[in-house]
Amino acid sequence: MTTVPTFTAHNGFALPAIGLGTYALNGDVGADAVAGGIGAGYRLIDTAFNYENEGSVGRGVAASDVDRSEIIVTTKLPGRHHASAKARTSIEESRSRLGLDATDLHLIHWPNPSQDEYVQAWAALVDAQARGIVRQIGVSNFLPEHLERIERETGVRPVVNQIEVHPYFPQEEQLAYHREHGILTEAWSPLGRAKELLDEAVIHEVAAAHGVTPAQTVLAWHVARGTVSIPKASSREHQEANLAAAEIVLDDAEVSAITALGRPDGRLFDGDPRTHEES
Repeated sequence: MTTVPTFTAHNGFALPAIGLGTYALNGDVGADAVAGGIGAGYRLIDTAFNYENEGSVGRGVAASDVDRSEIIVTTKLPGRHHASAKARTSIEESRSRLGLDATDLHLIHWPNPSQDEYVQAWAALVDAQARGIVRQIGVSNFLPEHLERIERETGVRPVVNQIEVHPYFPQEEQLAYHREHGILTEAWSPLGRAKELLDEAVIHEVAAAHGVTPAQTVLAWHVARGTVSIPKASSREHQEANLAAAEIVLDDAEVSAITALGRPDGRLFDGDPRTHEES
């Protein structure tokens, strides 16, 4: 089985370098994909309230032969549930849907700054952790200004910030901020615009040098930069190939060459956390 390195946050919480994304893996197919992924060696499973598949993810975890204590299940609080009372209920509902005694890692999905309730949402997660229904708490798509505010107003720093990171949008400044503050970076859509990105000459050159696929090369780039990637894969073949990327070691020149693919317009959609609003 693949040996997957781990990255550690400021409080000692550790995540494997590659996890399993589950967006659009719903129903029985989703449950089977999650159970299969755990069987393939994944120990980090990522879902969200808004993916509408927490039940399937929970069933997949329950169907696995792997001890529950070895699996980190992540879910996310949606934008429409930021207000204190709604956030408390949403956190409890996610736990019920997942069928778990506690959520291992619960994130705020987006800051939704115009509604200005993300501090309430964070306080609800702090309370949920104190009540033992959530083990670790973090955020997603937060900028440094958002991170600083929630810590200033609650005294609690997130262990994770899940953000858009891929070679077209490498986020060097944000990653540096996270490293300085001991916040783990998780990369959503780690393969970016997969077809276009995986056709890049530099990706093919590095892949050929290591005898691996272009997709594995990009995932190895994430590992080299210290970011946790959560690619989605439903088939056992793709799941195993993605996980195997954790053992590919790129040198500094290869990492820099891939990072140089970054573009000013590299976002996948108009998802600027300063303005984007999630329902």
